Amino acid sequence: MRILISNDDGIYAEGIWALARELITVSEVIIVAPDRKQSAVGWVFSLRKPLRVQQIVPLINDIPAYSVEGTPSDSVIVGLGKIATGKVDLVISGINRGTNLGDDVLISGTVGAALAAYLRGFPAISVSCIHDRWRGPYLQEVAHFTALLAKRLEAAQLKVTTLLNVNFPDLETAAIKGVKICGLAHRSHVNSVEEGHDGKGAYYLLSEELSKQVDKKSDIGAALEGYITITPLNLFLNDRVARSKLEKITEGLLEEFRK
Repeated sequence: MRILISNDDGIYAEGIWALARELITVSEVIIVAPDRKQSAVGWVFSLRKPLRVQQIVPLINDIPAYSVEGTPSDSVIVGLGKIATGKVDLVISGINRGTNLGDDVLISGTVGAALAAYLRGFPAISVSCIHDRWRGPYLQEVAHFTALLAKRLEAAQLKVTTLLNVNFPDLETAAIKGVKICGLAHRSHVNSVEEGHDGKGAYYLLSEELSKQVDKKSDIGAALEGYITITPLNLFLNDRVARSKLEKITEGLLEEFRK
């Protein structure tokens, strides 16, 4: 298996290297990611703009890594089109600092990178975890889970291209209740506008808070109850992976992860 990794937190973000460190044990890995943080840019890509690419000294030996002066989607498009010569079996975007639940997938750079791969016929996974858990030991656990999921997807040999959005809750591994396949919540945040003043005059600041008034069967509802959520995303009504199929693939995955 050969996996291309990208993200929206930038080439030197801890999350992408935690993911690479785990994936290299099960597959060949290449990293192509933005040269800087590109959060909340969604599926933006650059047209008629030169995209500078630089091979960097990798933080992990034997993993080729390239920074792109562009968005997460730019990175994946360039990576698949010019850098990763040969076959790529899977694209994984993450590990994102902060969850991407509900309507947030529409603006998420992490999901946007995975979507760029999906639209080109490559199976893709976007992986996120809550801010408070974005640190070494927990990131390695998230990376380990992702590697196990990648292996199961490869073994399943699904006949349709998949795009999965994975989110980890704010819990220690032993306290996670399970893995739940669920749909997106229709509302992810309660947004407000606050007014402030500085030396340049008045300004407005958008703030947000995760909505707790959601369907318990949705990704946010499941995350709040302590589940790892996996949401299959698609753009084509005739190209879906049945939830029952994904539930079968992920059956016992948490137990394997905890071993």
